[in-house]
Amino acid sequence: MPKITTPLSEAAVRKLKNKGRHSVGGVPGLKLQITKQSACSWILRATVDGKVRDIGLGNYPTVPLKVARVAATDMQLQIQQGIDPLTERERKEDELAATRASRKTFNECARSYIASVEKQWKNPKTAAQWESSLDTYVSPSIGKLAVSDITTAHIVALLEAIWTTKTETATRVRSRIESILAYATTRCFRKGDNPARWKGHLDTLLPSPASLKSNKHHAALGYTDIGGFMRDLRSAGGIASKALEYSILTAARSGEARGATWVEIDLNAKQWTIPAARMKAKKEHVIPLSGQAVTLLTELQKTSQGDYVFPSQRGSMLSDMTMGKVIKRLHSKAIERGERGYVDAHMDDRVITPHGFRSTFRDWAAEVSTHPRDVIEHALAHQLKDKAEAAYQRRTSIPKRIILMQEWADYCDVMRATGSGMVTNISGTHKTS
Repeated sequence: MPKITTPLSEAAVRKLKNKGRHSVGGVPGLKLQITKQSACSWILRATVDGKVRDIGLGNYPTVPLKVARVAATDMQLQIQQGIDPLTERERKEDELAATRASRKTFNECARSYIASVEKQWKNPKTAAQWESSLDTYVSPSIGKLAVSDITTAHIVALLEAIWTTKTETATRVRSRIESILAYATTRCFRKGDNPARWKGHLDTLLPSPASLKSNKHHAALGYTDIGGFMRDLRSAGGIASKALEYSILTAARSGEARGATWVEIDLNAKQWTIPAARMKAKKEHVIPLSGQAVTLLTELQKTSQGDYVFPSQRGSMLSDMTMGKVIKRLHSKAIERGERGYVDAHMDDRVITPHGFRSTFRDWAAEVSTHPRDVIEHALAHQLKDKAEAAYQRRTSIPKRIILMQEWADYCDVMRATGSGMVTNISGTHKTS
């Protein structure tokens, strides 16, 4: 049993200066320990499980005498109940740490998640895009909230502000929130279902993105007028004109044609293989080359000195405006000849775009050719909704598409040879992404 000492007052404790341990009374075993450096700390000497233990209660005067006596009294009561006060203190510290961890904010989790996965992202700009979208659309509303407190109502409120006006951005934001909250759940910062999940949850509260997505039409030329355009295009000369002709013959997106490299071209096999990294759907796409496309490439290869099939003057990839400028020049010349020019009547006489020729090809293939829809869609590198059908087409469509692409090139030549040039019949536009 510790010796009972007459309780010292706060003033008396302040006067203690000698090195050693000084009993202050009030609670058996409570002492003020003074070292050579005049540092003072509270010690409770007590017997726990038959062993004498010195338990620290903090520094003096940060912990005043009154507080030290209360803490010492609590520990003595724990000892009397058979509880080890050090073990109990460690347990409470662990609980506090767990509580603090569960109070991780969304912003904190977002930073941790991005840091953990950014090395997996191929594009170094991806992390910056994530951070920008979260800073703009998420942080102002839930950034400072603990992830454990975020509910469906929070997610719906921030998404509704941009869901109908910036649908594509909103869908990306929702997906990113879902990933971050899933990370927080795995890290035990939150429990329960993910309030940002789409299927079976937010899809019952928000309209589907597909129903909101506006049709991004591109002004397109009627397929009956392709001959006149090809006539003018082939007389224009220049690498940009060649690139545009190639994109028309292959029904490729302008960026795919402008970025074509010689290593992607196999003239012997008459195939152009676009790697997945350059495709919109991130899947490799093989395009059979018509005889006309092979002739165009063979002529270019004779003078080629770089990697790109259609290089700029500096040897780099052509800019995304070059093909459009070619079309505008041809349109202006047609106007000078007294013709209507190359416009789309269904889009307020807008001048046609390079991308619009994919619609021209699609219209011709659907209305003139006899090829099945799935073969045509595969030629345009569109993803079929039916996965089984898509897998089958990847295996079997090449022979069919060889015929399709040659018929398209021949059609362009026949129309050119027959003198179809005046733009009098304008087709309706179709969305062809």
